[in-house]
Amino acid sequence: MNTASRIRLSISGMSCAGCVGTVENALRNVPGVAEANVNFAEHTALVTGGVDSQALIDAVSKVGYTAAELATEEAEQEKEAIELAYYHALLHKSLVAVVVGVPLFIGGMSGWFPALGEAYSQLVWLLAAAATLGVMVYSGGHFYTSAWNAFRRHAANMDTLIALGTGAAWLFSTVISLIPELVPPMARHAYFEAAVIIIALINIGSALEMKARGKTSEAIKRLIGLQPKVALVVRDGKEREILISEVGLGETIRVRPGERIPVDGMIITGQSNIDESMLSGEPMPVSKGKGDDVTGGTINGTGSFLFQSKRIGKDTVLAQIIDMVRQAQSSKPAIGRMVDKVAAVFVPSVLIIAVMTFLVWFNFGPEPRVSFTLVTTMTVLIIACPCALGLATPISIMVGIGKAAESGILIRNGDALQEAGRLTTVVLDKTGTVTEGKPAVTQIIVTDTFSEQEILQYAASLEVASEHPLAQAILNAATKQSLQVMEVEKFNALTGYGVEGVVNGMPVLLGNARLLAQNKIPTGSVLNQLTMLSGKGQTPMLLAVASKLVGVIAVADPIKVDSAQAIRCLHQLGLKVVMLTGDNLVTANAVAKQVGIDEVMAEVLPRDKDEKIAELQKKGEVVAMVGDGINDAPALARADVGFAIGSGTDVAIESADITLMRGSLYGVSDAIGISRATVSNIKQNLFGAFIYNSLGIPVAAGILFPFFGVLLNPMIAGAAMALSSVTVVSNANRLRFYKAWRSK
Repeated sequence: MNTASRIRLSISGMSCAGCVGTVENALRNVPGVAEANVNFAEHTALVTGGVDSQALIDAVSKVGYTAAELATEEAEQEKEAIELAYYHALLHKSLVAVVVGVPLFIGGMSGWFPALGEAYSQLVWLLAAAATLGVMVYSGGHFYTSAWNAFRRHAANMDTLIALGTGAAWLFSTVISLIPELVPPMARHAYFEAAVIIIALINIGSALEMKARGKTSEAIKRLIGLQPKVALVVRDGKEREILISEVGLGETIRVRPGERIPVDGMIITGQSNIDESMLSGEPMPVSKGKGDDVTGGTINGTGSFLFQSKRIGKDTVLAQIIDMVRQAQSSKPAIGRMVDKVAAVFVPSVLIIAVMTFLVWFNFGPEPRVSFTLVTTMTVLIIACPCALGLATPISIMVGIGKAAESGILIRNGDALQEAGRLTTVVLDKTGTVTEGKPAVTQIIVTDTFSEQEILQYAASLEVASEHPLAQAILNAATKQSLQVMEVEKFNALTGYGVEGVVNGMPVLLGNARLLAQNKIPTGSVLNQLTMLSGKGQTPMLLAVASKLVGVIAVADPIKVDSAQAIRCLHQLGLKVVMLTGDNLVTANAVAKQVGIDEVMAEVLPRDKDEKIAELQKKGEVVAMVGDGINDAPALARADVGFAIGSGTDVAIESADITLMRGSLYGVSDAIGISRATVSNIKQNLFGAFIYNSLGIPVAAGILFPFFGVLLNPMIAGAAMALSSVTVVSNANRLRFYKAWRSK
């Protein structure tokens, strides 16, 4: 997993998507920053590079926002506590605004207050002005402060629109309360109630949005909750309970029945069944005993055991999973970057539209011209908040990536999530992906004077130095028969062919038929047997000693029990499935037939695998590569989306865009299904946000008035603006109920 230096910051003061670009630019301009992504939905920033956190905090402060580093669990909890307090503060501010605004609204509609210009009206309306000013300072002060700070930076944001709209309403109302003669009698109407009710509605909307946004990070909260607080360590022969942060490497730790395993390590005494569903999404417990690895956060069954800690703190698998999920949730897919660009110019565009609305109504509007001008301009400013637009992508990304993590699928970034939904072809490695990756010797064919034991002994002697999965099968078979390996000289691994060396002074070759053909060793005597073995899905390995074929060792790698059904799921998703393997064509075809694979590319050398991926891409296919070995790394990197089986090598996992924490191909269909659901959700959100603004702004500007005599009330505009953000967040949260494709 990626261990590059990353700093996570909490950002406060952002009011809309326009703020995202300002903060990101400030962070990216700090020397040493390689990449900076701001997540508007979570109000955080993830910065990669060699830089001091204080420099980042200072940079954010200079552009008018507040930042704090989220380096510890305590900092995370403090952020949550601050957000909860702010949520309650918003509700209280809303209540105060409602208490003042609603009586003003009802009184105005019922004729309780004197008309402007009548006796005693000035005193009544000045009291109303003072009351609403107090509400605006208390309940809406954060809007005006933010708008002023943005103005000082020669910028504009959502708060600018709200401050201008409500501020203009209050100022106009106060002026005509003092000097009603400034406007014609028809235009003498105060808008104090509109200003405070708009503030109340926006605050309520923000509070509801915060509440809904909190649900999007539940996946991360559950992962963090898997980390035990304490561990029972054995020191100086005595067991003592200590904080998890105090556990060191090489500690002996006891795990009792039902407890969570505190850190990663290896069992040294005892055995049990471990629930590893938090890693793999697989509910069946896994039997573990002496020498087996255990992972922090997993749940012990009924047994008790001692284990030695191997990875602690940020190095544990769980800590790295949390880090990867956070990194992915903070990343932006291409569609998100496009929306950010739109959002960056949205508020200035709205200000231009508001000015044009003002000029048109002021110069060409009917009487009472001043009232119409104020109402339409204020309504345009209030309704045009780009919050929904800014939340549309990141909120769905957070939920989608979190949902994938719950299923044991780790998505590295937003681009991978978006791209997975566009896939047309899935390419599978055979060994360890379609098959178990744990081959075993099934048959030994003698073709000369060598006995089966001698054939196995020579083969095992050569394979001791090999890292190929088939080599382990031969070594396991030799160990079972207690055969002693012999010393090998001049060992050489021939990629895609086999191995060679000198044993007992004789040159020895072990590999496929092409290897022997290269060395001009006849294999005609076993051709029928090779065909028969390959037809059964077994891999024949030919052994030649002193330039003479002496035997054939057949090795079979059993197919995973769920591979066939998982591939059927991929077909149901409309995908073409291809097998890409270095094994011989007959064996590969036999395996492909059993699991329903559409096309086979066999006898492909590791160095050529990425070329095969490129060939498919040239045909217009959007290609996924699924593999688990070092030789799959170039192909994983070449593919549009690389899937690494989590049980595979670190190199494969580092090269992949998506890591499947268990060895099942079901994870591929699940990941693609989640991707499609997430991208569809993003498009729904963006469609709703664009439609809202595309229809709302013209209606607010008064486009319907010439035809139907209808103007939009500013208070309705405030409610619509608040509800638009809540709707987007609520729609994204529907992804939390997504069911894995195989269970549909």
